[in-house]
Amino acid sequence: MASDEILFERLRQAFLDFGYEQLTMSRLAQLCGMTRRGLYNHFSNKDDAFRHMLRVGNERSTREGMAAGRAMRDAGASVADIIGEIMNVRYGEARRRLAASPHALEINDQAFRRANEMMMEAATVFQQQLSEFLTELQASGQLQLRQGIDVDELAQLLADGARGVNQARPPVAPEKLAGRYRNMCRAILHGCVDV
Repeated sequence: MASDEILFERLRQAFLDFGYEQLTMSRLAQLCGMTRRGLYNHFSNKDDAFRHMLRVGNERSTREGMAAGRAMRDAGASVADIIGEIMNVRYGEARRRLAASPHALEINDQAFRRANEMMMEAATVFQQQLSEFLTELQASGQLQLRQGIDVDELAQLLADGARGVNQARPPVAPEKLAGRYRNMCRAILHGCVDV
């Protein structure tokens, strides 16, 4: 594993284990296996380290989600199962990890307070990639949209639905997230495509 990946994994685990407020740069450096000075060579402060962890995590989950969808497409899965798996990897992996943390609410709150513009950008990038993937499915004949629905609108609806699953009350149990994403995708697709 590359040193950047190791740093990302250690940062993520440190914030999951201790939350945001309790961590100091000294403690964060120790948890990342480096000196405080070494950590300052990477980040100017704790906020910078937290934002880095969020950015890399979003980039990684988007990349892995789209790869999972392509793998399912290549294996002959249904469109609903393909899109459900994209959402499960893109959003579900982080949700399951966060659900195991005693600092889940704090981390979620800090993410939107300290990096809202970054979270918006990550959502926009994911929706664009999802739209491109839906266009590929449409071009191959696997997806036929109903009149009046376009791929950008469908991508928006699906991403909004996945974020809705993440914010459901009562919360969806971590082990049930994959099924909830898949069912949400089926419901949206049923209303937007000819099956």
